[in-house]
Amino acid sequence: MSGSAPSPSDPPETGQAARQHWMSLLAKARPERLAAALEGLDLPTHDWARAPETGAVMVRGRMGGSGAPFNLGEMTVTRCALRIVSGEVGHAYVQGRDKAHATRAALVDALMQGPRADELRAAVLEPLAAAAAADSAARAGKAAATKVDFFTMVRGED
Repeated sequence: MSGSAPSPSDPPETGQAARQHWMSLLAKARPERLAAALEGLDLPTHDWARAPETGAVMVRGRMGGSGAPFNLGEMTVTRCALRIVSGEVGHAYVQGRDKAHATRAALVDALMQGPRADELRAAVLEPLAAAAAADSAARAGKAAATKVDFFTMVRGED
């Protein structure tokens, strides 16, 4: 076996895992960053399969990550589905009430399924992934600054 194993942060190349990756990236992106990334692109018109609508979903958790599930609370989400003129259908679920963010995410999802996927990957997804990684590193650095190291000094035998 040659080569190195892909990192969990590396995007999968094709198929369902790749779509899950880009949809996650679009849903978690800051709305203003997604809008800025799409600003200079020629975007197609679309018809609504499901116009943006806001609702709530129940968020569940598990104690210790593997214990019994429990209801943590409700979270507001906005979802939509659209079809672009070439026939691809895009879906989006985003946290909060931002209908424009959901629409942009669904539009990118639809375009990623067509011939413009490479263009969108370079112009939208890669910059969003880099910004998310930078945000994560900044949060980690901020958290590391508050870390307290406890140590015990061993005294000699009395």
